[in-house]
Amino acid sequence: MSSPAEEIWAILHELAESQKDTDRRAKETEQKIKEVTASIGKLGNRLGDFIEDAVRPAAVRLFRERGIKVHEVQQNVSVQRGDEGLEVDLMIVNDLDLVAVECKSNLKQQDVDEHLARLAKIKRLLPKYANSRVMGAVAAMVIPDNVARYAYSKGLFVIGQSGEHLEIRNDAEFQPAVW
Repeated sequence: MSSPAEEIWAILHELAESQKDTDRRAKETEQKIKEVTASIGKLGNRLGDFIEDAVRPAAVRLFRERGIKVHEVQQNVSVQRGDEGLEVDLMIVNDLDLVAVECKSNLKQQDVDEHLARLAKIKRLLPKYANSRVMGAVAAMVIPDNVARYAYSKGLFVIGQSGEHLEIRNDAEFQPAVW
């Protein structure tokens, strides 16, 4: 028969072993969460690429229907000048106009605000467009109504899904902001 002290030590030893097992499981869980988070991030990037690939061919038709001739569609434009840089998902360009399009799977107001800041930098960071009328657009698979209204109120074209096709959701009276 064991003494009370030996029983306490046995319980403490068992508790310590149990704690080690719990710590190991917590580390495994943390690692799995990191892996899932990374996978979700990659999926989000792929959805963004999917949106860009869907919008690019539709953009020619959509902007021509709005009276903006399209000579070029540039994808994933990136520029860095000194400490400042910018990336534009799609640029719809002709001799006078440039429409910078931000593509998202699920558009949020923060995305609109970030795109507005991006639009303000285009002429400075891409001086070959200094004499162009710079306009903006946002495109997404999911566009909450309040975010669509916000983007519209800020002078951006709003491109979204309508059945099997993409459409510019702005009404005929819409006047885009020009930078």
